[in-house]
Amino acid sequence: MRWFRAARRAPRKDATRSSNPIGAERDPKRVVSFSDAVIAIAVTLLVLEIRPPEDFAHLLRGLIELWPSYVAYAITFLLIGQMWVNHHVMFDHIRSADRMLLLLNTLLLMVIAFLPFASSLLAHAFESGEGKRTALIFYGATYEVAALLFNVIWEYARSGRRLLTPTTDNDTARAISRRFRPAPVWIAAGTALGALHPVVGLVVVTAFIPFYWLPIRGEVASIRRTREQSPGDP
Repeated sequence: MRWFRAARRAPRKDATRSSNPIGAERDPKRVVSFSDAVIAIAVTLLVLEIRPPEDFAHLLRGLIELWPSYVAYAITFLLIGQMWVNHHVMFDHIRSADRMLLLLNTLLLMVIAFLPFASSLLAHAFESGEGKRTALIFYGATYEVAALLFNVIWEYARSGRRLLTPTTDNDTARAISRRFRPAPVWIAAGTALGALHPVVGLVVVTAFIPFYWLPIRGEVASIRRTREQSPGDP
């Protein structure tokens, strides 16, 4: 009779879980692994967009003239690396992923995979000296969408704390939000300036890099408190 009562209780549990309009919640480890793979491919594709000079008789001059490609490669690689770090920051505090979170993360990965093209477009525009404003706006707009999606994913995950880990306190969640929120404004400002002067706009977007590589103070403080409160730590 025990197995019969267990069988009767099991459908109720499944029914409650499937009644969630967003869908069942899943372990986010596979989401992180898939995201890491997409990001790794994206940064690898960046270098493939740098074409070697055609005139090998003047190879040194040709290599020097490729400087816009080197700059676009370096900036985009660091920005994508920054996204990778912040993606791990988010998912370190996310306990489970539902269908909406999976959809939002898929959209973010779609934008990241598009960045090598935007980077190549920017490099070729600066190399040719034509279309620089349009290329910078296109480049900035791509990053703007990624920055907005980061904010949407995190705010969705922390809404009601339903998807967050039990160890993530409110101070930590707010600290991460404070770090993510300036990004869309910052990139939008750089993109707007790029419409007036492409080099100035690119400098503003590039200044985004060192700020977002800094540790998140509220999160660091929370981790320190957790370690101090954990018994048996060395």
